[in-house]
Amino acid sequence: MELFNKMIATALKVSVHQVDNTLSLLAGGATIPFISRYRKEATGGLDEVQIGEIKDRNDKLCELAKRKETILSTIEEQGKLTDELRKRIEQSWDATEVEDLYLPYKPKRKTRAEAARQKGLEPLATLLLLQRENHLDSRLSAFVKGDVKDEEEALKGARDIIAEQVNEDERARNQLRNQFFRQAVITAKVVKGKEEEAAKYRDYFDFSEPLKRCSSHRLLAIRRGEAEGLLKVSISPMTKNAPDGWNKCTSAATTNAAAR
Repeated sequence: MELFNKMIATALKVSVHQVDNTLSLLAGGATIPFISRYRKEATGGLDEVQIGEIKDRNDKLCELAKRKETILSTIEEQGKLTDELRKRIEQSWDATEVEDLYLPYKPKRKTRAEAARQKGLEPLATLLLLQRENHLDSRLSAFVKGDVKDEEEALKGARDIIAEQVNEDERARNQLRNQFFRQAVITAKVVKGKEEEAAKYRDYFDFSEPLKRCSSHRLLAIRRGEAEGLLKVSISPMTKNAPDGWNKCTSAATTNAAAR
C-alpha cells in the first residue's frame, strides 16, 4: 500500500522508491540476504538490517489494518460506532492507541463490575469517583438491598465498577504510561533465606533506581536474578510531583487492588 510505504520510508529515513522496490522483491519470493547482496541497484544499497526492518514494519502495518477492520466491525455490530470513533480508529496506526479505543467495546465475559452494575451499584461508584460526598456513611444504606447484603459488599461492588472504568479510560491509561515512562523506579531485594545462593547478585540485595537511568547490563543482571528466583523485582511509578489527575488514577488503582 502506498500509505504504508510512505510511513515506512519516513520512519527509516529512506526513500519511498527504496521501500517500494524492496517490498516488491520480497513479495516475489526473494530472501533478505539475496536482496542485500545481489539487488543493490534496486534497493539503493540497503543492507540486511534495513531490509529486515522494512519487512517487519510492513508486516505489522498489514496486521494492524486487519485488526482495525475487525474492531470497526465489532463496534458497528453493537450499534456504538460513531463517526468520530470511526475516524480516530481509521486514522491511527499506533497499535496501542487502537486497542485503547477498542477496549470499552471489546466483548468480554461477565466481570465483577458488570455484576455490581446489575445490583444497582453504579450510582454509588459515581458518588465515590466524584469524591464530593462528605457523609458517605449516611448514603450507603440506600444501596443495601436485593442481592447486596451489607454496606461492605456495596462498597466492594462500587470499587469494581470504578476499577473497570479507569482501566478502560484512554486518558487514564495514557497518564499511567507517561508516568511510568518519566518516573518509574525499579527496585530489587534478595529473596529471604537465599542470601548465600544469591551472592553474585549482592549489588542488588537492596537496590532502587529510576528505570530510565538503569543501564542495560544492570537491568539484565536484575532480571536474570529474578528469573533464577533469587531476587524480588518490581517497577512502580513515583507519585511525588505527579501530574494533574494522577492522584485520582492512583486512588482508583489502589481501590482496585483492595477490591481484588
